Amino acid sequence: MKYAIIIPDGCADEPREELGGRTPLQAADVPAMDDVARTGRVGRANHTPVDLPAGSDVANLSLLGYDPHACYTGRAPLEAAAQGIELGPDDWAVRCNLVTIEDQVMRSFTAEQVSSEEAAELLRDAQEELTAKELAPGLSIELHPGVGYRNLLVVRCAAGAAPFSPDTRTTPPHDLTDGSVQDDFPRGPGSELLTRLMSETVAIFANHPINQARRQAGRLPVTNFWLWGLGRVPQLSPFAETYGARGAMITAVDLLRGLGRLLGWRRIDVPGATGYLDTDYAAKGRHAVEALRDPATDLVCVHVEAPDEASHEGNASEKVKSLERISQDIVEPIHAALREHGKYRILVSPDHPTYCRTKTHEHGDVPLAVAGRGIEPDAATTYDDPTAAQSELAFPEGWRLMEWFLGRA
Repeated sequence: MKYAIIIPDGCADEPREELGGRTPLQAADVPAMDDVARTGRVGRANHTPVDLPAGSDVANLSLLGYDPHACYTGRAPLEAAAQGIELGPDDWAVRCNLVTIEDQVMRSFTAEQVSSEEAAELLRDAQEELTAKELAPGLSIELHPGVGYRNLLVVRCAAGAAPFSPDTRTTPPHDLTDGSVQDDFPRGPGSELLTRLMSETVAIFANHPINQARRQAGRLPVTNFWLWGLGRVPQLSPFAETYGARGAMITAVDLLRGLGRLLGWRRIDVPGATGYLDTDYAAKGRHAVEALRDPATDLVCVHVEAPDEASHEGNASEKVKSLERISQDIVEPIHAALREHGKYRILVSPDHPTYCRTKTHEHGDVPLAVAGRGIEPDAATTYDDPTAAQSELAFPEGWRLMEWFLGRA
């Protein structure tokens, strides 16, 4: 039996006026996704419990079969795992965005897509400056460049010296796009340290050569760090032990890479995969098909960030285009390869809704389509949000979808 999971991140949405009152999934021409719906079943699942953040960390834990109430510790530790950063029992990882804030308004949570090379230089100089300052007894910090604006801060803590707790609250910067940040700085235990580090970088970056060059080129400057998503390393049982299947992960996002690593999955890096709208969709599809031919791989997961990025930009037309590319270049070749194999199941499902209207993640159900051996087709002929909303196939505790999908329920 072979399994494939395709995650069009954040594709669930609400009807849009500019799309003729349709959701992006309804407006998109996605025949391969519709084919999964027509030959299988359409349903819905909730991967974002209302008492937890509606983020990709919580949602993907649930989508991949782990109860976030039992396993969730924060986003940054998952990204640290992707980079091979080992965290001690008292250490904390913190997501470190490079952002543009002007007049206390979040102009860009990506600093206008700052490059990885620019980010690495800014972090190197920030590390030097911040290391020279006294923080707190028993603490030291490390800055780890990631991809573009997505970077990490690791706070190394002596036993008993960690200033943070599960009550420390932070706000994702993508939830603040075009809005005021005044009421969304860190709160709770250790928040003074996070706020201080964010403030210190304003002066460090103000006249940095990187920003001088960006201003001359007519681009937004990188004004400072935005720190959020902190946590300690989670304890996750290996996927093969829990579900009896050996997995492989294809993604350009460290969050999913780290989650796959912690689950014991093989990591497949795809040239041209960017984690943005310009990602190489077809290359992801080709690498997934190749991975399915590997006898040592039972399940391949392909995560595509593009629909989520379009939502954060409030760009419904780009979201539609990304869904069409996912259908054509990823779902179609994967489903064809699975059919050739014979014994298979395929699942198409986002992790959480991301509304173009609000430009942020939302709680609530997401549509899913599943087909393959043992899946009795229902009456659905299209994969979209309204069809899923009417389905009797529902998983209010989204993490239980995985055992059903794998036939373990």
